[in-house]
Amino acid sequence: MWNRHELQRKIEEWLQEDVGSGDVTTMSTIPADERGIGILYAKESGVIAGLSIAQQVFETVDPALVFTASVKEGAHVTKGDQLAEVSGSVRSILSGERLALNLMQRLSGIATQTNAYVQAVSGTKARVVDTRKTTPGLRFLEKYAVRVGGGHNHRFALYDAVMIKDNHIKGAGGIAQAVAAARAQIPHTMTIEVEAETLEQVQEALDAGADIIMLDNMSNADMTKAVALIQGRAIVEASGGVNLETIRSIAMTGVDVISVGALTHSVKAFDISLDLNTRKR
Repeated sequence: MWNRHELQRKIEEWLQEDVGSGDVTTMSTIPADERGIGILYAKESGVIAGLSIAQQVFETVDPALVFTASVKEGAHVTKGDQLAEVSGSVRSILSGERLALNLMQRLSGIATQTNAYVQAVSGTKARVVDTRKTTPGLRFLEKYAVRVGGGHNHRFALYDAVMIKDNHIKGAGGIAQAVAAARAQIPHTMTIEVEAETLEQVQEALDAGADIIMLDNMSNADMTKAVALIQGRAIVEASGGVNLETIRSIAMTGVDVISVGALTHSVKAFDISLDLNTRKR
């Protein structure tokens, strides 16, 4: 899923950013021996992601805190549902609250948005995938949230697959030249994807032996023609102009994959709150 040690390092950095030398409000208003339970609950309906991450945040703040999830990761919840509870020192709960909620809200927003896109193409063969349009430093978590929402991941970064776009084509002198140059240098296990803006470029990519052909901002009519032209000789990806209103008609053209930047780059945070119940010990 991800490297827990890497996540731990980031959580410590994020806590340093938010808490720094100490939560002055909490330390000045809450007695050190105050104990309580924080209840996390949904303030809207959607798909929940990031429960274990929130747990790791609270346990980093204070290993004595006990975090108990009330729902499973990826659960569909409705407004008012309890998501989890965290018990122990009130000072610790309040110091970790904002970071834990920020992460869960971001990831649950992505999972919820992704699920809406996946449901929109239900019954077609199209697979909904993300892009590299992620928040710097959060890509591994945001791509995880896409999977929780029922979507799939595109390449993770620039290093794990070849994607030849318009500027690469210009720089290399053409699609055939770009594909040949890449094929000569990459491992045999790595795929080559070519971005095509016209049916002529689709044919060039096919002739060059591309593994994946991305149909960039094509009309539905041209995408249908491209699918017929390719005839299964390459994976067909659609990209550009994809939203919840257009994705089903794009899927009906017969493409294999639809990449959607909106899964991560402009998602609305899912509304989650924490209510505190205190008890003296």
